[in-house]
Amino acid sequence: MLDNEPDTSTEEPTPSPVDEDVPSPHYDESITEEVGALLEDAQLYATAELAFQKTRAKLVGRNVGIAAGAIVVAILLLHIALIALAVGFVIALAPLVTIWGAIALVVGGLLLGVVLLGSIAMKRGQVIGEMFATEKSAETPSDASDEAET
Repeated sequence: MLDNEPDTSTEEPTPSPVDEDVPSPHYDESITEEVGALLEDAQLYATAELAFQKTRAKLVGRNVGIAAGAIVVAILLLHIALIALAVGFVIALAPLVTIWGAIALVVGGLLLGVVLLGSIAMKRGQVIGEMFATEKSAETPSDASDEAET
């Protein structure tokens, strides 16, 4: 045949053989591959997230320990400073009143401060307790006395 002659053959392309007995699959294999890949990615993400959380917990634990140690040392230093202040008051007051008088004044002043701070703490504790009390128990005589003062 020549290149410029039209094709006059009447042959129709034969369809590919299809087995009528085999049912077509209800799922696409590419979908199962995608789901498998998604599950692998989820497992990888979970593993990485778990490792990250473990590392973060270790860092937090270390920092909490350091912070707690710093607080303990700060409280000890504050305690020592207050003792030094009390001793300084005793030494400063000794020439004015005897050494025993200076000790009595300093200890008395400290005890007065303890009583005042304890009283404030008790009052605030009662206010907090009343905030969490039920409505029936909140109507106590102390409320009537508070209202009378205002």
